[in-house]
Amino acid sequence: MSKTSNGRSRASGRVTLAEVATHAGVATMTASRAISQPELVSTLLRERVEKAIAELGYVPNQAARALASSRSNVIVVLVPSLSNAVFTAVLAGIQDALDPYGYQILIGNTRYSGSEEEKLLNVYMQSNPDGILLSGLSHSKGVETMLATSHVPVVSMMDISSDPGRVSVGFSQTQAGYQMTRYLLGKGYLRIGFMGAQLDERTLKRLEGYRMAMTEAGRRDPILEMTVPDPSTIALGAELVERMIDTIPGLDAIFCCNDDLAHSAIFHCQRHGIAVPQQLAICGFNDLPASALMYPSCTTIATPRYQIGYEAATLLQTLIKGEKPLHQHVDLGFTVMARESA
Repeated sequence: MSKTSNGRSRASGRVTLAEVATHAGVATMTASRAISQPELVSTLLRERVEKAIAELGYVPNQAARALASSRSNVIVVLVPSLSNAVFTAVLAGIQDALDPYGYQILIGNTRYSGSEEEKLLNVYMQSNPDGILLSGLSHSKGVETMLATSHVPVVSMMDISSDPGRVSVGFSQTQAGYQMTRYLLGKGYLRIGFMGAQLDERTLKRLEGYRMAMTEAGRRDPILEMTVPDPSTIALGAELVERMIDTIPGLDAIFCCNDDLAHSAIFHCQRHGIAVPQQLAICGFNDLPASALMYPSCTTIATPRYQIGYEAATLLQTLIKGEKPLHQHVDLGFTVMARESA
């Protein structure tokens, strides 16, 4: 590609690495090393190159660097929602862990859809990512094939796998559902309902844990389960709790699959003169900030969302370096937050 007399590409007009080197008074190779491997360059030379970059407004050509080094400095992150506070916390942890390494993060919103996840991954794989962070353990055959043939390091987030071929960071969704139900049973509640929406893999595992505990206690009854595939919303929680109260005899507690539904259920009871927890106990999942502040405060499961993102990204770094992680599956646990609503 032809260049102007000052070293800029005629096609793009962008400042080139050669121009940065000339401005800094160093060899082009030294300037390149100061950017890609700063630990190999003296502090004085690195500062001269950084000053030249700032003064000239140089932007590194990531595509060219990727071809030269077989590294793209791109990390793909796929989450099911960008509006859900659960995943914004996960993303914050990922960004904090990766920022010091200069990675570009490609974030994809799968919208709880396996086909959307497959479509996004197919597009993002064209960027030759150095690593991938995925939400959950269940994926389409197409996604599994792409991951297997690409040989790109992958870390699964939000759940713990038993597969020796996977690397995962999270907690047992099933055990969390089990322990919350055991908590309610321990408080003396007998007719404990389960309210679930969206019905993604995490909700279904919490339901599995609920069923395990209810079966152990001899209290399981399919009529106690109210599950719909609709997206989880505040409005839906009010609708479902009303339906449960009307159709389930003797209902004395509800385990909601998330805090949004639980908050809405509590608000609905307050509007209709149903005392919580005296007449109906309600608990949620995820411990969103409002859970501790509302009245009555919401009993829920606290999940380490930020830590999951941070640890998953840190573990991915280990894999990218070609190193074997100390632990292949990192269980960060969960906490039952006993409050006023149950």
